[in-house]
Amino acid sequence: MRMKTFRAANSTAAFAKVKADLGADAVILSNKTVTENGAKCCEIVAAVDATPTSTKPRTKENVLEDALTGSTGWQREWSQIKGQIMALMKPQMDPEILSPRQRLAMEYLEREDVDDKTLARIFCELREDANRSIITVLESMVEARPFRAGCFDNTFHAFAGPGGVGKTSSLIRLALREKKNNPKARICLATADGGRGKGRLVLKHYAELSGLAFRDLVTREDFISLCKESNQFDKIFIDLPGLPGNTSLEDFTTLYGIAGCKDLSIHLVLNPYYSKPQFERFLAKYKSEQLASVIWTKLDEACTFGSILNMAFASGLPVSALSYGAGLKNSIAPATREMVWRLLFMRKLPGGDIQP
Repeated sequence: MRMKTFRAANSTAAFAKVKADLGADAVILSNKTVTENGAKCCEIVAAVDATPTSTKPRTKENVLEDALTGSTGWQREWSQIKGQIMALMKPQMDPEILSPRQRLAMEYLEREDVDDKTLARIFCELREDANRSIITVLESMVEARPFRAGCFDNTFHAFAGPGGVGKTSSLIRLALREKKNNPKARICLATADGGRGKGRLVLKHYAELSGLAFRDLVTREDFISLCKESNQFDKIFIDLPGLPGNTSLEDFTTLYGIAGCKDLSIHLVLNPYYSKPQFERFLAKYKSEQLASVIWTKLDEACTFGSILNMAFASGLPVSALSYGAGLKNSIAPATREMVWRLLFMRKLPGGDIQP
């Protein structure tokens, strides 16, 4: 990661220098007023992923070579091993071993884009007992931990995930739901996007409309200050930005001092219609000990829901909330297993609508 210090007469000019030099993906490490030559000015320390430059001409062949070289050997080997294992296992998954009811359920899950690893686990469980229901197998693979009091009682809740998945909308929906259920709740909305994203304006707007507190987390010191005043709030919802390049969630939370917060749960926000390789990348990029659940959004736009089962099996993370529809009110529900089963097998959204 490359760090650089910028100084200008005011913060607007300093941010402009950061963007011009390091780009929009720069992470702000500190923002303070200093004295230079007897005059006060704004000093910003920013960082960005260090991408090594190459002297080779950027041909198609060189781009491919760089991509393959940049991927670590063990990742390629493990991917090959997994592929070989699945190739060996699939012919052994004789559907005739299963009862007609079990076979029908397996065929349905395959159409819902449940991946081979997950299907292999389900098959191994079912073949031991011809009378076993597939739901009892799935219950051992999918955990639901509803986003509500009694399940997530910590003060800080951060929302992470790739850009465009609906982190900001999910945060606002959960905050409004919390306020509706408990009108006396003291709630704070915070953004850690460095003041650059549209989500900041949306959060601030809804905070003002709903009588909620709002905080900007531009620097590490801002998060420290929020921790000091956290006893004034019952819940603090933090909107994390989409992470650029090779920056991981652990890198980001360490930079901002969030990693040291013991009273924090991070929720991974995802859509069900990403590809299998993208989900694998997200799982690696957002790996963290503070990751507590997965929130699924834009369910009304999805064609299949097998990825919910795939992610639960691959990550071991519980599903905490299900979001759907364009509105911000009454469009998110704390997840239960029954909701997941209805979504997976009946295509029924938590609000009662049926997906075509």
